[in-house]
Amino acid sequence: MANECIEKMMHSDGIILASPTYFADVTAEMKALIDRAGLVARVNGHMFRRKIGAAVVAVRRAGSIHAFDSMNHFFLIGQMVVPGSIYWNVGIGREKGEVEEDDEGVETMKVLGENMAWLLKKMHE
Repeated sequence: MANECIEKMMHSDGIILASPTYFADVTAEMKALIDRAGLVARVNGHMFRRKIGAAVVAVRRAGSIHAFDSMNHFFLIGQMVVPGSIYWNVGIGREKGEVEEDDEGVETMKVLGENMAWLLKKMHE
């Protein structure tokens, strides 16, 4: 599965990585993707260089900033461009769908999407 994701990432101008927070970090699957994609990109001429990357995190209570940082470190060490938003890209909720009730989180994601779209457009001008 990682190879399929890397292939899609290679052909994309923008990449969004998202993970729930497990023990104050990304899931094992996300960590494996980050490690593999980072190595593949590095040995292939930094193939994600200047792509746009955004991290999104779902969390029940705490630990989201470390998970957010883990994904952002992947982007930054890969020479990618990371757009901002009005707050950290975190949605709060425990059960499936609960993050949709997090008004601030939803607004943060909306602004992130707008900023990412703006950057992608500027990239192609």
